Amino acid sequence: MTIRLVTFDVLHTLITPRYPIHIQYARAFEPYLGTLDPQALKRSFGLALRQLQAEKPVYGEKGTSAWWTDVIQRTALGAGAEPQALNASLSDIVQTLMSTFSTKQGYKAFDDSLPILDALHNDLHVRTAVVSNADSRILSVLKDLAFPAYLSPILLSESEGVEKPSPEIFLRALQRVNAELKDPITPSECVHVGDELECDYIGARDVGMHALLLERAGAEDQRGRGDVSGESGESVHVVKDMHEVLEWIRARL
Repeated sequence: MTIRLVTFDVLHTLITPRYPIHIQYARAFEPYLGTLDPQALKRSFGLALRQLQAEKPVYGEKGTSAWWTDVIQRTALGAGAEPQALNASLSDIVQTLMSTFSTKQGYKAFDDSLPILDALHNDLHVRTAVVSNADSRILSVLKDLAFPAYLSPILLSESEGVEKPSPEIFLRALQRVNAELKDPITPSECVHVGDELECDYIGARDVGMHALLLERAGAEDQRGRGDVSGESGESVHVVKDMHEVLEWIRARL
């Protein structure tokens, strides 16, 4: 078995918030709402995010801006913001946060991400792509952080209308890569790398791909929503960083 394609999740896999989410939210809120307790913001953001993911999957019918406006509003109210002040300033706050998280102002690449992508492409000649439940702003983030053009295609749930762990989004990634090849890649020649057990690991395995569950040290602090990996039995292959990903692939060439 040879690995010919590696698909990656983005957030908490290739990139991470430059500062914890609740800290960046607190900074955006402060000019309009005063000082809100960061730990309360951390809890309310996690709750708001989970609620919206359940209520309005794939960013809902009204699109990304409305979806995140709802998250931001619930986060502020849940942390004790004064409703009248929030209503008066919500559009300005949303604009600030949407802009922040569209660039490297909001995110940074993990130290090992770009070097390992380079090694996969230039040394091992393995194709790389993205399968993410992020919205389209992630494209400008990756560009701003100088991720290479050969990291392609980039499939995002917002534009695809389907999200992980659905088999469809993984299969679409494979189909788009194969559209350029004379010798099609099979699912058994692919591995997906991501930090969520259900969305990344189980989703990829369900379509016949290999999967590696990435559990970076301290990553749960950046998520602002607690551990999402769930319980991992012996059958789950866990890696701690991208260097372990590279060695796993190198052993299968």
